[in-house]
Amino acid sequence: MIPSSNKSKKVEDQDGIKFLSLLEPKPPADRVLWALQTFPAKTVVTTSFGAQSAAFLHLVSRVAPKIPVVFIDTGYHFPETLAFSGELSRLLDLNLKVYQPLLSPTQIESQYGRIWEQGPAGLEKFHEIIRVEPLRRAFAELNPEVWVAGLRRSGSAHRQKQAVLSRQDARWKLLPILEWSDRDVGSYLKLHSLPYHPLWEKGYVSIGDRVTTKSLGEVSDPNEVRHFGWKRECGIHDKV
Repeated sequence: MIPSSNKSKKVEDQDGIKFLSLLEPKPPADRVLWALQTFPAKTVVTTSFGAQSAAFLHLVSRVAPKIPVVFIDTGYHFPETLAFSGELSRLLDLNLKVYQPLLSPTQIESQYGRIWEQGPAGLEKFHEIIRVEPLRRAFAELNPEVWVAGLRRSGSAHRQKQAVLSRQDARWKLLPILEWSDRDVGSYLKLHSLPYHPLWEKGYVSIGDRVTTKSLGEVSDPNEVRHFGWKRECGIHDKV
């Protein structure tokens, strides 16, 4: 007799193979539609309102107008990012759910100093405080079975290894535009008259927190535009 935990994992793997083979040939909008039909009222979206996020959010909102869209207001976003989040929320009528860290920037810096500059371990701790913990709290409250995110393989070496559908902790993680290139995103934005992040024109091609993000003009290596080149991800895509 198979122990219940192993049996559950085996079924989960079989489901994953079945779901992935079904989703891989589908276009992005149909992938989102699959999530809504397969897991009604149990699907959420996350966004950081990055440089090209209007394309992903527009695509999702057309398929699922009332789907919860989770945004972590870290306290360290550029003012332009917060303005952009408001602009897109109004334009797309997003069902935005905003979560914040338990500590304010003043409290973080009083307790830890400029922790994001204290090597890779300090940066990991910073991300745990400002992003990972708030997102765990959001998921505990919303209890999704499917997490939809706008990651693309062209974004980093880590993302090149991602699948359209995978398991991350207790839920399915769906990446509907995983195969899109920058050209694909740009074409979509142009087709639907959607805006880029306002910092895009100033050379910010990957936009996170103001203390760990640089423009292309500020670095000698493009890999250093985020997190000083120590890492590319901000924690939520490998920990939550």
